[in-house]
Amino acid sequence: MRSVGVLVYPHFELLDLFGPLEMFGWLASDFELTMIGPTRGTIRSNMGIATVADATLNERSNFDVLLVPGGWGRSIPVDTEPLLPWLTEAAKQADRVLTVCTGSALLALTGLLDGRKATTNKALFHWVADKRPEVEWQHQARWVRDGKFWTSSGVSAGMDMALAAIAYMLGATKAEEIARGCEYEWHRDPAWDAFARLHGLV
Repeated sequence: MRSVGVLVYPHFELLDLFGPLEMFGWLASDFELTMIGPTRGTIRSNMGIATVADATLNERSNFDVLLVPGGWGRSIPVDTEPLLPWLTEAAKQADRVLTVCTGSALLALTGLLDGRKATTNKALFHWVADKRPEVEWQHQARWVRDGKFWTSSGVSAGMDMALAAIAYMLGATKAEEIARGCEYEWHRDPAWDAFARLHGLV
């Protein structure tokens, strides 16, 4: 069984977190999910809906898979800067690191994406890219995999990336079964990106 550490922090984006979690949650015999936050207990999203952190940053940093959601607009990375030392160590230890939306801005600030390809929310693309120009930011991509690092475009793209990561780890059949079970139309092509042109990136 693989351990999945899910970073939660105040003002996280709801679907960034719960979209991928829905996909991983279908495979309870394959993945053990743990919510990690600055404190135990209630942590509120950007929409005021709360989730619960199972453990604090000080309690654990070793996971097979690390999931980093984005936050509300430009609250990333200002509100989350204290998380960077933990994220740096946890990302180094993990076999796979997945970021959704502006979660890539947070990971980029650790320096671990320097010289690697990555993507992010297209509406906030330039804002994120300016935070760490050493990253090879991809203007048009639903998600990008570079080594053990997976980064997705905005919000809903995290579900496509999560299914792709599951397919990579456990085979396409498992991912297809989840997509069918969720009645989710899975975009399997990482280059599919209807929003890059919409936001003038291509």
